[in-house]
Formats: sequence, structure tokens, C-alpha cells
Amino acid sequence: MLADFSALTMTQWIIVSLSVFICFSFSIWAILDVWKHNFGSSNEKALWMQICIFIPILGALAYLFLGKKRGSLIQ
Repeated sequence: MLADFSALTMTQWIIVSLSVFICFSFSIWAILDVWKHNFGSSNEKALWMQICIFIPILGALAYLFLGKKRGSLIQ
């Protein structure tokens, strides 16, 4: 069953839209950060990229806490 979105007020629409935008931006940031870092192997980089793409918010959080420290910034 679909929710009745016509019952949402303008403030609720703004809150929902802002929340979706923040989550989407966080996931995009993680994908771009993986792209800019050099890991021990290309397989590790590909794995982080896949995690961030296919599990957007949780993958980005996992990368932030676990993967970001493993890679070095490409100069």
C-alpha cells in the first residue's frame, strides 16, 4: 500500500526533501572520496566503491569509519 503523500504539509515536504538530499550527498561524497584515494590494491578500491554504491548510507558510514584511514590521498 502506498502512503497518502497529499496529507503532508509544506514543512514536512521540506524536511523529507532535505533529509533525502543530505543522505544522497553523503553517499556521493563517499564515492568521490574512494575515487581520490589510493588503497593497497585495486580490488580494495573496487570493493569500497561497490559498497558505497550498492549500500548507500551504511556503505558511506562504513567507509568513513573503516576505509578512509586505509587509503592514502592521490597526489
